[in-house]
Amino acid sequence: ACFRRGDLLHNLQEEQARLKMRLQELQQLKRELRNSPQDKVPFPVPEVPLVFRGHVQEGMEVPKSLVSDLQICYPMPGGSALVIFDDPKVAKQVLRQKEHQIELEECRLRVQVQPVELPVVTTIQVSSQMSSQRVLVSGLPDKLKLSEEELLDKLELFFCKTKNGGGDVETRELLHGGVMLGFAKDEVAQNLCRTGQFTVPLGGRQFPLKVSPYMSGEIQKAEIRFQPVPQAVLVLNIPDVLDGPELQDVLQVHFQKPTRGGGEVEALTVVPPGEQRLAVFTTESS
Repeated sequence: ACFRRGDLLHNLQEEQARLKMRLQELQQLKRELRNSPQDKVPFPVPEVPLVFRGHVQEGMEVPKSLVSDLQICYPMPGGSALVIFDDPKVAKQVLRQKEHQIELEECRLRVQVQPVELPVVTTIQVSSQMSSQRVLVSGLPDKLKLSEEELLDKLELFFCKTKNGGGDVETRELLHGGVMLGFAKDEVAQNLCRTGQFTVPLGGRQFPLKVSPYMSGEIQKAEIRFQPVPQAVLVLNIPDVLDGPELQDVLQVHFQKPTRGGGEVEALTVVPPGEQRLAVFTTESS
């Protein structure tokens, strides 16, 4: 009997050690999943028509990214012009002839034309992961008469109180879809997300707000292709013989004449020699 009890005790100790090791492996796996991107989602970006409305930026100081969600900046060198035709067929006809002669009273201008192509994002791969210490507070009313700082202060004050299930707030940020709050302890964020719904006083009124897990994402890969602008033509090598307004009129008259393959011009902008600008193409809806 003593021998059997000894065997049983030994077996139990071995099982306990095995379970302890397994628990450590699971805890390590949990930490790795928390600290590594959980999801990589490639998705196509829908094609959005871009239009030039005659807006240019002085100089060549490019924004942080040439490609944004609403606009694309196209560099224009000195001695160039951007012509936007009403009909893309007209632009195609103009581009068939690489060099154009523009008649003036005393001379002829020889200029070159080329198509306009814009860099467009076609596919983005995003990695995302759920934060253990951050939450997203959403459902904020649109016409709330509070400054950004006042709103963040009031939300921090509400969610730092233990009676509301909160705790010490370390970070906060106003986002497009709500407010991000980061807490010192993991369990605070988890408890708030578990509750989900809160009635929060803001600006003298009570509002139902939703608290959900905060997902952070980073762009891992972006594919860019150059998309032609069917209505656009870039005119190059324009000499410095006329001032801006007069040159613009001459170019517009030339490219509107059907006898030279032209047609109705919707927009035209000129960059004088020695200057550099960015033509801003925006989406149809902006």
